[in-house]
Amino acid sequence: MDRRNSFTQEELAAAKSVDLTAVASGLGYTVKRIGNYHTLKEMDSIRIYNRRSWFRWSRAYEKGDNGGSQIDFLRVFAGMEVKEAVFWLLDFAGYQSTGSLEAKNLITETPKKEEKKSFVLPEPFKSNDSLYQYLKEVRGLSGEVIHYFLKLDLIYEEKRHHNIVFKGRDKAGVTHFASMRGIWDENGKGFKCDVAGNDKSYGFNVWNDSSTELAVFEGAIDLMSYVDIYNDFHSNKIALGMLADAPLETFLKEHPQIQSIKFCESFRS
Repeated sequence: MDRRNSFTQEELAAAKSVDLTAVASGLGYTVKRIGNYHTLKEMDSIRIYNRRSWFRWSRAYEKGDNGGSQIDFLRVFAGMEVKEAVFWLLDFAGYQSTGSLEAKNLITETPKKEEKKSFVLPEPFKSNDSLYQYLKEVRGLSGEVIHYFLKLDLIYEEKRHHNIVFKGRDKAGVTHFASMRGIWDENGKGFKCDVAGNDKSYGFNVWNDSSTELAVFEGAIDLMSYVDIYNDFHSNKIALGMLADAPLETFLKEHPQIQSIKFCESFRS
């Protein structure tokens, strides 16, 4: 039987071990690394994760063409059939009849395992006076919007340094993520950090199951500014707080009613 008409499970596994960033480069795309994923200069909505899989956020709801393996990448962007894609990958990686692959096209990066720290929210201060003063006088937010986020228990002033804590919660209201923002800016450069042990697949968010719209922001204060400027207390909103899209992916899984996504620029410095 012609080997090009069928492939073994061993060959399929070998094809799926080929470095997807090398595949994309081989097809003429410009690969860029951003944080813990890669994207393409020509299609910045593409995300390549762990050099094995990809997702296209601009077509998040188009089943079959929005992500998958190296084989799916060739199927969508090179017009190949599945069998053709498998053998293209094997040839590309220098697969031999002995079952070996050239190291240059194998995944060479192994994620480092870090010891998981306990996630403990910073102790709150007895009041939110400094938080309120900073957000209103320095960041220009209205008292109504500040009070809104305080009432939702999404922000508070921590005790030790009086930083603002922004909480990222799941649909059940459980906090999985928290970041801190200092209120003592020096030349516009304020202290920022994530609380140790947090789950980075969550982000600062406001959700409403009756809304099918989602607005996506880089930072928490950008999100709050948007609410203030547009008086938008209805739509779903999330601040990623990072370059990766993991918080967005988690939010979409928890809120399947979302039908439209809008990526928003910064509103205030």
